[in-house]
Amino acid sequence: MTQPIRVWLTPPGPNPWKVIVVLEELKVPYEIISFKFEDVKKEPFININPNGRVPAIVDPNHDITLWESGAIITYLIEQYNADRLLTYDTLKEKHHLNQWLHFQMSGQGPYWGTAGHFNVLHPVKVPTAIERYNDQVKRVLGVLDKWLEGKEWLVGDKITYADLAWLPWNDRLDSVLLCPASESFAGFPNVEAWHKRMASRPSWKSAMETRARLMDEQGLDWHGMPKGVKSMEEYEEMMAAGKTPG
Repeated sequence: MTQPIRVWLTPPGPNPWKVIVVLEELKVPYEIISFKFEDVKKEPFININPNGRVPAIVDPNHDITLWESGAIITYLIEQYNADRLLTYDTLKEKHHLNQWLHFQMSGQGPYWGTAGHFNVLHPVKVPTAIERYNDQVKRVLGVLDKWLEGKEWLVGDKITYADLAWLPWNDRLDSVLLCPASESFAGFPNVEAWHKRMASRPSWKSAMETRARLMDEQGLDWHGMPKGVKSMEEYEEMMAAGKTPG
């Protein structure tokens, strides 16, 4: 009998939910160890991942600990996807899936994250940085939109792990670009349709219900701010005073 995989995560960020949605799709049992963001560089988590970033997994079935979301997804696909539900075993398709996963990790994650930092978190507005990283987000969306013309999925005729890897960051594009949710994919209709196909799946709905519960347990709103805190400046003052949310 398969034992649950333990997933260590802080609920606000996108990367843990890449792993959770794949686990949901594969119907692999798992349990979440949720903790606060300010504890990522502390024990016990630093003993799991010396880099102090989420997610990380501990799989008792194979006695392995892994961190980095892309590495975890690759592992799950190799070990728990015997029926090829989320992958292909033909040469071209197999490597094309890996290609799109690497593009997500090198193209989407860093650019979306940095755009979000300069748009939302950086204490001083730096117009050149905001312009650069917003433009990079739109450039990557343009690559995706052109590729998805006439297609439902990135590779082949079914959803795969390569598609799902893009879902969590794209789901918060409005927060990254500080735009209305209805305008998140403006100018990129193929990406929008692709995203909606994934976001409507039971696996994603279940993952987001879990995220909402974990966020509530830590006293956080949907965007990761403590409930009742109205600005980043107020949050920084609270942290400096040693008052942590939750």
